[in-house]
Amino acid sequence: MRVEHHWWNGDIRLARRDVYVRTDGEVWEVEAQMGGPQGKSKVQQCPGKASALILADAWRGPRWQWRKL
Repeated sequence: MRVEHHWWNGDIRLARRDVYVRTDGEVWEVEAQMGGPQGKSKVQQCPGKASALILADAWRGPRWQWRKL
């Protein structure tokens, strides 16, 4: 799987959040990660790119100042 999109909320402490959109060319998935690499994460498979981007947008929400990496 390659990372197509990665957003970060800009917090380097415990409130760090990352959202990834990945694909292998056929399967698309979105991962929401809380607390950095050692924190919790949730992965959801999606039927296509459009639905993966919609889900990633929903998981980011309006609360943070997200940065695209």
